[in-house]
Amino acid sequence: MPRMIDQIRASKLPSNMMQFAARGALSVPPEENIEILVYLARNNKVFGDLARITLAGWDEKASLAAAANPKTPPEVLNYFVSPENVRPKLLPGLLENSSVAAGEIAKMAQSAPADSVGILLKSARVRTSKAILESLRSNPYVKGSDAVLVADLLKGNSAGQVGPNIVEAVVETKSPAPVAGQTISPPAQKAETQGSTVEKDASSHDAEVPDETVSAYLTEHAADISAEDGKPFQAVGGIVDLLGADYFPVVEVKDIAGPQPSQAVTAASGAAVSSAPIGMKTGASGAAAAPKRENTVQKINRLDVKGRIQLALKGNKEERSLLIRDGTKVVALAVLEAPKLSDGEVEKFASQKNVLEAVLRQIPLKRRFMKNYPVVRNLVANPRTPLDLSLNLMKHVMVNDLKNLSSNKEVSETVRKLALKMFKQKQDEANKK
Repeated sequence: MPRMIDQIRASKLPSNMMQFAARGALSVPPEENIEILVYLARNNKVFGDLARITLAGWDEKASLAAAANPKTPPEVLNYFVSPENVRPKLLPGLLENSSVAAGEIAKMAQSAPADSVGILLKSARVRTSKAILESLRSNPYVKGSDAVLVADLLKGNSAGQVGPNIVEAVVETKSPAPVAGQTISPPAQKAETQGSTVEKDASSHDAEVPDETVSAYLTEHAADISAEDGKPFQAVGGIVDLLGADYFPVVEVKDIAGPQPSQAVTAASGAAVSSAPIGMKTGASGAAAAPKRENTVQKINRLDVKGRIQLALKGNKEERSLLIRDGTKVVALAVLEAPKLSDGEVEKFASQKNVLEAVLRQIPLKRRFMKNYPVVRNLVANPRTPLDLSLNLMKHVMVNDLKNLSSNKEVSETVRKLALKMFKQKQDEANKK
């Protein structure tokens, strides 16, 4: 007798049975139910969204058994280990399952969320695989002690033998290696300890944000900065489309104001050298170039990657609003570390469609941001937000917003259907009370 999955592949089941299948309600063994759901999720346009929702909440015990079993069909294992579907609790079994290809794990490791990075680094298979470690190194969520550990493993200093002592030594590391040509001060505390200045926003930069904040970020992301060295500012979605052509007046050379007498004296004395921001072009004498009449975009265009990072951390609201859209990931993510970043700005970032996916993934990792309900709501309603992130955040969305989300044509059908389902459930619960 043919299995149910074979009948589904051959399109021999009626519509009502297919709906049962997408809900995981067929009377078949658990492992076959999972196989059916994965097939529908990947290949069926009508019932695929329902199957994906069912899989996201599938019985944990059955999912764990399938993830760890080498006899589980490759299609199922590849589905569970894919970046958009990975569940942290299934990861240990998947990582040590010999039937899961190392290439699939490497693909997942490149964008694995923060709660999965620690699990990956505990896996003996990951610690001994150069390909997977290389992918992890490019993951924006691998920071601090984890980044040091990955670098150490790639050097082969402790191939496959990372014990508790080594991990403890990495965690206790206080001062990362300095970036070439820079003097690094001890890292400043993270944004969560700077809550007293978070809501403040001023036009002045350097006076309010210590240089240690910039130095710590440059050190922590030295590898990414080196890889992006020389990359110019390119806004996601295009600057002109966002701000309009009138924002960029053409200024002739003769209209550019020359240096004022007081500025000339300062430059001649060399006092201006130390105040030039990182990445700003300087004159032949080493002094900062005389300021010109320019708008914010022209100012940003003059800066290299390090200069834009400094501006992201120290700049004002307008500068942050542009740099959050920088196509260079390490610059865009620096905006989210700015001590002067306000909750209102983050709410706007969470709803933007013209930012990198990495920015939207980074926002939920900040506890302060997630305490602000509009940020959660905007992320879920943003069609740019990755599906796995939207589905995880939906449990925090309020009833009225779930209703609005269920009719929002911009988000995926999967999100709309789940929003409608959750809205009805919450309504029923309220009516029972």
